Amino acid sequence: MAEPRLLSWPAVASPEAWARLRHLAAGALRTGRPLAIWREPGASHPRLLVARALEASYTGLPPALDAQAPAGFAFFPFRDSDHNPALFLPADVQYDLARPDAVSIAPAARALVPNITAWLALPTPPALAWHYSQQPSPPAATEAEYAQLVRTGVAAIEAKEVVKVVTSRVAHRPLPPGFDPLAAFQELSQHNPRAFVSLVSVPGVGTWLGVSPEVLAEVTADGFFHTMALAGTQPLVPGRSPQEAIWRQKEIEEQALVARYIVSCFKQLRLREYHEAGPRTAVAGQLLHLRTDFEVDLKNVLSPASLGTDMLRLLHPTSAVGGMPKVAALAFLHRYEGYDRAYYSGFLGPVNVASPGVSRLYVNLRCLQLRPTEAILYAGTGLTVDSDPSREWQETELKLQTVAAVLG
Repeated sequence: MAEPRLLSWPAVASPEAWARLRHLAAGALRTGRPLAIWREPGASHPRLLVARALEASYTGLPPALDAQAPAGFAFFPFRDSDHNPALFLPADVQYDLARPDAVSIAPAARALVPNITAWLALPTPPALAWHYSQQPSPPAATEAEYAQLVRTGVAAIEAKEVVKVVTSRVAHRPLPPGFDPLAAFQELSQHNPRAFVSLVSVPGVGTWLGVSPEVLAEVTADGFFHTMALAGTQPLVPGRSPQEAIWRQKEIEEQALVARYIVSCFKQLRLREYHEAGPRTAVAGQLLHLRTDFEVDLKNVLSPASLGTDMLRLLHPTSAVGGMPKVAALAFLHRYEGYDRAYYSGFLGPVNVASPGVSRLYVNLRCLQLRPTEAILYAGTGLTVDSDPSREWQETELKLQTVAAVLG
């Protein structure tokens, strides 16, 4: 595999690096190219990836998440459709703010090198022309409508049609004057240091800004596969340690169902050697969740290269965002939820970008979709037989606040 070409620039301080990222983003948007900007949990510097064209994006993931897979950024919907395709943006152009003096160009995109130089030479417009979805805005649910959805879900659980179902809703918020998605991305990164923060803009698909605390699948450089069960929600109380949190039986059962589903996926793949740690209380912004971590040593797996994609096929949509049994829960949502989730509760993240053989994919949880004059926010709650409609509405309100904070 040919090495990427590097364009070198004079060493600059961090504000200049951000200005260069804005230049690159402006050029990509001006020429109709897909882009993704993200910051890993615990990282101090974000990255930018630009695909040379929408047509160059792959539909679906590579066959295996290993060092031989192409480098790129996955952006998958809750349900694949013509309106919401599963995208894999090839890493044709990369910029890492940790290396502010270099722009990386993949061999397949070297014809773009003069264009990229031109992007940096042109003045950046005050407002970038972000991509917007051409689909109608999904309807926002009132509290009464969401309460009825919760009651319907609880009734389905009582009737044993489903064991668990995760309902969600949409809220619309006007964009403040001069709203800047890149500045919002920076703000979310500062306030959510332990989360995956992302800004993705694709022609026809739209622009999505999000914060995720949940790993769907990770393959590390030293040969381990990770996933997690994350469920149960309560607010972080100021001045109180997360370890002091008291969990209701409803949240404990909800989280246990997600953990058991992951174990069932392992069994379907005849995988019996894995390490399980938890549940423990985890902090996600101003919220607390119950979290159990799972780890598999790929050296003990017969087909390690395909484990990541096999697990993704079984996990997505996870029981933490859809419910279980999967088919019955998804059928319930299709019938009663009343809108298309698009990329909310799908998954996204880099594959082989940081280094060969490293993939990190996250559930697209706390997110909003940008429209010209408004933001469409999404939030959901996992229902059990003990769910109370008023509490579930309040939980969605708490979750909406994570990204709504950048709207003022």
